[in-house]
Amino acid sequence: MATYESFLKINGSVGDLVFYTLNGKNIVRKKSGFNKSAFKKNPAYEKVRQNSSEFGHCSKIGKLIRQSIKNFIIYAEDPLLYQKFAKLMTEIKDLDFISERGKRTVKNGIDTEKGKSALRNFCFGKIDNISVSTKVVLNLWDNSLFLSEAMTDEIVITTIKIDFDRYSTETYEQIIQMEKQKNELVFTKCFTDDHSILHFITLKKDGEIIQMGFA
Repeated sequence: MATYESFLKINGSVGDLVFYTLNGKNIVRKKSGFNKSAFKKNPAYEKVRQNSSEFGHCSKIGKLIRQSIKNFIIYAEDPLLYQKFAKLMTEIKDLDFISERGKRTVKNGIDTEKGKSALRNFCFGKIDNISVSTKVVLNLWDNSLFLSEAMTDEIVITTIKIDFDRYSTETYEQIIQMEKQKNELVFTKCFTDDHSILHFITLKKDGEIIQMGFA
């Protein structure tokens, strides 16, 4: 891109040059080599199309999950949280070894043990992950939650059911007051068992979040 001076005001294309006005200055630049039609059909762009499709999928799923727990992760105070979580979604998507390239999904990645582990170990900014000093186990058979060494007086369980095809979510939030000397609690199971459900645990002490993360 360059500026030019002329008594003639040119707007439009001349050969492979494009002339226009920007912020009161006369600008000239070469035409872009990008062709939208070629991008959609040319085999040379196949890998780019695949990457673009998967990137869009990961961005949408990441946004859905973040919106479901936004009332908690706002306290992470991490200006790069969006980028870090988007990277996490991409890493989980890469664990989908059953789909062809361009059609790999976060859902299939989370179904793997490595995918589950990556999600559980993700740290939201300055807030400690629940796996740092607290072992949290959800037993979905009898709706029990077990915590070890948890210095907390309130537990919030956010259950997220994700529709990966329609890019929508349903959430249910339950608050449990922690009883002294009691590590095993009963929680409400609000959705049927399937692989599209995530459980986000928030531990509070005196009204402040001390730990949070996926169980």
